[in-house]
Amino acid sequence: MENVEVFDSPGKGRGLRATRELLSGDVLFSEPPFAAVVFDSLSEKICHSCFRRQEKLQRCGQCKFAHYCDRTCQIAGWKEHKLECGAIKAFGNIGDNYGKAPNENIRLAARIMWRLDKEGSIVSDTQLTTLDDLEDHISDLPEDDLKDLKVDIHNFLDYWPRNSKQHRVDDISHIFGVINCNGFTVSDQRGLNAVGVGLFPNLCLVNHDCWPNCTVILNHGNQSAVNTMYHSQMRIELRALGKIDVEEEVTVSYVDFLNVTEDRQKQLKMHYFFDCTCEYCKGHLLDDLKMGGKVVDGVKVPDELVKEVTEYSREMLQKMDKARVEGNYHDVIKICRECMEKQEPVLADTHIYQLRMWSTASEVLAYLQCIDEAAEYARKMVDGYVKIYHPHNASLGMATMRAGVAHWQAGKIEVGHGMICKAYAILQITHGPTHPITKDLEAMRMQTEMELRMFKQNELIYYSMREAALKNQPMSMMNEPLAENVRNLFRRPKK
Repeated sequence: MENVEVFDSPGKGRGLRATRELLSGDVLFSEPPFAAVVFDSLSEKICHSCFRRQEKLQRCGQCKFAHYCDRTCQIAGWKEHKLECGAIKAFGNIGDNYGKAPNENIRLAARIMWRLDKEGSIVSDTQLTTLDDLEDHISDLPEDDLKDLKVDIHNFLDYWPRNSKQHRVDDISHIFGVINCNGFTVSDQRGLNAVGVGLFPNLCLVNHDCWPNCTVILNHGNQSAVNTMYHSQMRIELRALGKIDVEEEVTVSYVDFLNVTEDRQKQLKMHYFFDCTCEYCKGHLLDDLKMGGKVVDGVKVPDELVKEVTEYSREMLQKMDKARVEGNYHDVIKICRECMEKQEPVLADTHIYQLRMWSTASEVLAYLQCIDEAAEYARKMVDGYVKIYHPHNASLGMATMRAGVAHWQAGKIEVGHGMICKAYAILQITHGPTHPITKDLEAMRMQTEMELRMFKQNELIYYSMREAALKNQPMSMMNEPLAENVRNLFRRPKK
């Protein structure tokens, strides 16, 4: 592989380091999945071939489980679905499994093992490791997780066809362990929501750092051509966030940096079985900003009051998440407003619980068409994120894009255009110029630039034309807020 090589990273085991100097936005490598599957909960809403979200999907006539955009996607996905199709059909005829498909863990493990049986452990010249050499951390699993693993293995054996090559239980356990700590979240075509899980062997070699020098993005490729020979594969891209020197280790963040050090450490230990020793964890850097109190006229709000409102906010966030999952969006806004009223005079504008309230409020209010209020909360959210996140963090870019669109829709064209330009600059690095979201942003940037020129020439005419346009074509509803956004890099499969 041209840009990276495997090496022994001190205290971490194997890792990858740069073999040449790299700059912001450079792609270190791209890699198609060894195997990938759609989440159980979205099996009827996401194409099982291209992983795009579609209004209407065509169901496989045999297994009745897999869904596709059209005949083109079904043909493209047949190579992986061929063995799976009969296995799902047979599994659904077994006793308590009647009419059901196996869970996403089992389906992914089976796809991996079918490919191993057919193509061997190395499937391309650029693959840097075999699946056998990846850590499974079976010995580190707590008792409850071991019980879940045994259930998955039992169901896997029911699912695995008798006419396929049979495998030892230890080999099956290893694959489940690898998925457990290395399964990568697959997003939809807009890159906004998690829709599946896949395994990417080279990516498994990239170690964690809370303040990384790389990010990972999913590129869905192109499956629109009728002839599948012109399709390009879905793949991940490892992209540089800044200058990387020769022999410098390349890293990504497995968890969201918005969390405080203690919470990040817990997540990393629970899900990935290691203690992070990066500079940000050792020094608890920026934790004071993330959990801090407000300073008014040079006087800091008392710590006891900050602690009290922080605990109250934690409880309200749980209530808000419950209402959001249930789709009670007016209740979500009621909870947000009640909580923000107590937070505003006490918590710093970088306090993560206040940022989460602003984030949810802006998203749900935009969906409910309360655009002016949504724009205001989105602006506060971005102002806080800028003080915490890496300047090229993908979450910062996406949040800035949301805020820019909200201001544009609210008629605040100057602020909206500025934010869209900032988001475009970030996503050029994190997503690349050909990603659908970057292309959308480029179109928005050109549109808002044109509107801004019109605004500066004559504000009255601009607002008159905008009002007339909205009357003729009312603003379309924003997408319904979804609970599962892409935040963490790797995803442990649901129990």
